[in-house]
Amino acid sequence: MSASPLPSGQSKPRKRATIKDVAAEAGVSVAAVSKVLRNAYGVSDQMRQRVEAAIEKLDYRPRTGARTMRGSSQTIGLVLTDFASPFQFEVAEAIASRLNETQYQDILTIAGTSPDGYRRRIDSLVDLQVDGIILISPRLDMASLNRLAKTMPLTTVALHGEPELFDTVVTDEYHGAQLMVDHLVSLGHEWIAHTAMPLSSVENGYLLSQTMRRRGFVRAMENHGLTPDVIETYYSEAGGRDAAERALTRRHRPTAIFAGTDAVAFGVLDYIEEQGLTVPGDMSVSGYDNVHTTALRRVSLTTIDQSGEQTGKAAIDLLLERINGRAEPTRRIIEPTLVTRSTTAPPPARR
Repeated sequence: MSASPLPSGQSKPRKRATIKDVAAEAGVSVAAVSKVLRNAYGVSDQMRQRVEAAIEKLDYRPRTGARTMRGSSQTIGLVLTDFASPFQFEVAEAIASRLNETQYQDILTIAGTSPDGYRRRIDSLVDLQVDGIILISPRLDMASLNRLAKTMPLTTVALHGEPELFDTVVTDEYHGAQLMVDHLVSLGHEWIAHTAMPLSSVENGYLLSQTMRRRGFVRAMENHGLTPDVIETYYSEAGGRDAAERALTRRHRPTAIFAGTDAVAFGVLDYIEEQGLTVPGDMSVSGYDNVHTTALRRVSLTTIDQSGEQTGKAAIDLLLERINGRAEPTRRIIEPTLVTRSTTAPPPARR
């Protein structure tokens, strides 16, 4: 029996395009299309343009479920940016702990801050056929992240935005910075310096954690009628020492330094004490992260807790949901809390 004709005015639904269709349309190999989709290193601009034009023409949407059809590698790729970041390692530890409850194992790589280096690390994970990837504080632009998300499940940590193709876990860092400013102002501080990373070139379509903290600090200071003082440095103890040296030579020397991370705060503390000053007697110091060492040092640090454990568990849970078929993007927000310890007190003039 012949098939019934379609009602008048209706056309037969177009068959969903495959990666082979894209390759044929662009006149390249399937491997070349795959490299463009995951933004692999070494793809020429001409090839990328041809493949992207074919993808748009055919309305190609990769099937992430196809990975399951051809078999799972039972591995998760985890990309850290900063080897020296205690918070990133706390997130990684939480992910590994959660994976111990599953059949999956993690493959950890440290990518650094160079976009090219970052892409190479991701290419290596893709070549290993991981089932999904978690990027902590990614150093790729939104277009590159979207291309990666079209090829496999993807979750990011510390990326502030509204991604449409992948999941993200963030702390409300804007609010966290405001909590710290409110605490310092309540003690009587009016001259407060904040150490922040320079703005990143990849922040196109989203913002990174350090930028959100910086914005939260500036707005909170303005809300209190105070002048924001931002010292740009890098998120390391050496960066903290450099920031403290510059802060102490300010015309209006701050009575408090709100460091962008706990690691920076440790550098600030060391430099201040080397100058014969005391904390919090001469200057208050606070951090951000609440890594486990903040309460163990000789001077326990006032800080903002953004829970690396909660962040890591949320990130891997979202990724596993994606691997199991969830398609809609999800954004998980971790609420920060203020942790007051012994490094903040009223400024000398108020005592």
